[in-house]
Amino acid sequence: MGEQDVRAGEESAGTAAGLREAEETAQLQEPEGTAQLQEPEETAQTQETGEDGEQEPLSPARAKAAIEAILFAMGEAVELSRIAAAVGLEKREAGALVCELMDEYEARGSGIAIIELDGSYQMCTRKDYYGTLIRLVQQPRKISLTDIMIETLSIIAYKQPVTRTEIEKIRGVKSDHAVNRLLEYGLVQEVGRLEAPGRPVLFGTTEEFLRHFGLSSLRDLPPVDPQQKESFRESAQEEVNVRLPV
Repeated sequence: MGEQDVRAGEESAGTAAGLREAEETAQLQEPEGTAQLQEPEETAQTQETGEDGEQEPLSPARAKAAIEAILFAMGEAVELSRIAAAVGLEKREAGALVCELMDEYEARGSGIAIIELDGSYQMCTRKDYYGTLIRLVQQPRKISLTDIMIETLSIIAYKQPVTRTEIEKIRGVKSDHAVNRLLEYGLVQEVGRLEAPGRPVLFGTTEEFLRHFGLSSLRDLPPVDPQQKESFRESAQEEVNVRLPV
């Protein structure tokens, strides 16, 4: 790691802190909290079994609940024969339970409905609420940036246009995931190609980047935090064992 790379890394550490502070300031008036999906805890058994290890017949109530779980988890049309096999019932019995579920959803005016599609069944949103869902998906999604993504974004913001190789040279590690996520969030974009062998892609920030951080233009980017810069300078000196100019 050379002195030039250390200086570049030193700048990215300071500017990353500046971007994080700008992000927090820009989002002070936004609703706090984001929905987080939690993975269900694994259980030792997914179906009732007897002492001999054979699957015991489910009660009608549990069989109906199991069918509901199947339709919810699959998210697509499931053939009645597969449903019946999964819950250990005859097709006729399974079909009757599915019809009961359909009637129950209809009776309570649920936002969820079960529809039949040529001998298969699918759980879906009741069409009466399509407008509500459209309004939901049109809302701006909450962007959650990790420290790694902030550091990568700061390099792009202050060094743009910059190639992926240059970003990785400054950070010292592969940055494919971070760059790809920033592209997905619309915070960075491809702005051209470097006139060099292989013509690598050049990355720069977007208007969404300015909106997210509450900036009018790139001239409003926060200056490098002196404390962060000094902290990184000390770490870099230990790493490369060189004396950097103050």
